[in-house]
Amino acid sequence: MGALTPIGNNVNDFWESLKNGVSGAAPITKFNPEKFKTKFACELKNFDPLNYIPKAEARKYDLFTQYALIAVEEAIKNSNTNLENLNKNRIGVIWGSGNGGIGTFEQQITEFAQGDGTPRFNPFFIPKMIVDIASGVISIKYGLRGVNFTTVSACATSNTAIIDVFNYIKWGKADMIITGGSEAPITEGSIGGFNASRALSTYNENPKIASRPFDINRDGFVMGEGAGAIILESYEHAVKRNAPIIAEIVGGGMAADAYHLTGTHPEGEGAYLGMIAALEDANISTEDIDYLNTHATSTPPGDISEMKAIERVFGRQNKLNISATKSMTGHLLGAAGAVEAIACIKAIQNDIVPPTINAVDIEPDFKDNFNLTLGTAQKRQVDYAMSNTFGFGGHIATTIFKKYSE
Repeated sequence: MGALTPIGNNVNDFWESLKNGVSGAAPITKFNPEKFKTKFACELKNFDPLNYIPKAEARKYDLFTQYALIAVEEAIKNSNTNLENLNKNRIGVIWGSGNGGIGTFEQQITEFAQGDGTPRFNPFFIPKMIVDIASGVISIKYGLRGVNFTTVSACATSNTAIIDVFNYIKWGKADMIITGGSEAPITEGSIGGFNASRALSTYNENPKIASRPFDINRDGFVMGEGAGAIILESYEHAVKRNAPIIAEIVGGGMAADAYHLTGTHPEGEGAYLGMIAALEDANISTEDIDYLNTHATSTPPGDISEMKAIERVFGRQNKLNISATKSMTGHLLGAAGAVEAIACIKAIQNDIVPPTINAVDIEPDFKDNFNLTLGTAQKRQVDYAMSNTFGFGGHIATTIFKKYSE
């Protein structure tokens, strides 16, 4: 695994922050947000891409591609993988991003609009902007000639990518595939656009507690940025190369709300179907799931609809630990699923459930009927973990991970 997040620039730092309930929210520094309704976000901290990528290379890539390359490099190092000893025709990349090079797009179009009409565009404008370029650049860097494409399903994007990888390997189309998602959406257009759709929190008085899933005072999500990378491979391939196996992926479910452009179904219909499909794919029951990492972005209707779906699937019970790690990371849009998959896998590895922070006044219908892991992490046996992601357009993707034992 590899992680580049607002609360840690590698997997270990990310996990330590999750366990300790660290908020990544702070005033925006990437542009002057004075005239914006939302003036804060979950930006990366103490981060300079030139510490990872040579300047001549970095200038070819939008930030979302730079983030992808950095997370993937960590994942490869952590996987004890010498790619030169493997059949690269059987190794692929399925990467995800919701917005792609939105920063590049805004900058280039703004410069053109402010000019005299002469089309002076950067020669890297198009390849920096297009959403599929990260998967292409990863494959080029490592010479990987297997299946290669990009998924786009808004905030369900990188979970969709993980499920695609799971299926391609099950179908025998690849031995190993690098997957995950990256996003660099803290821009004027992105913040302004989400403000216009009334999706973002405007709690500028205290950004660190603005992301408060399940709380009756929640007022929207907090934008995040970064990347998560996961290397998946067949069991036989992993054993043959003596890989450090950290967990198994056992199920994936996809569905659609078929309800609204941006809003979730009020009864969580798609979320219910996605969770049921993932359980069926894994051939396990609801009683097997120990930890559920919710989508829970801290929007008023979204959190309620997801909790209704969870109640429908699992019933009202406190055996299941539920938490919303977006309360710490913010919402990484297309990268959220990959980062939250890493949170699930680390929970399985360490038998620790990361907390939901900032939630104080819990929705009355769910306050006493679910263990929302409020405030502090909880130690418990975690054999199976489920991760929910939902996206604008009604996209639903749910994954299930299992503790590995030889």
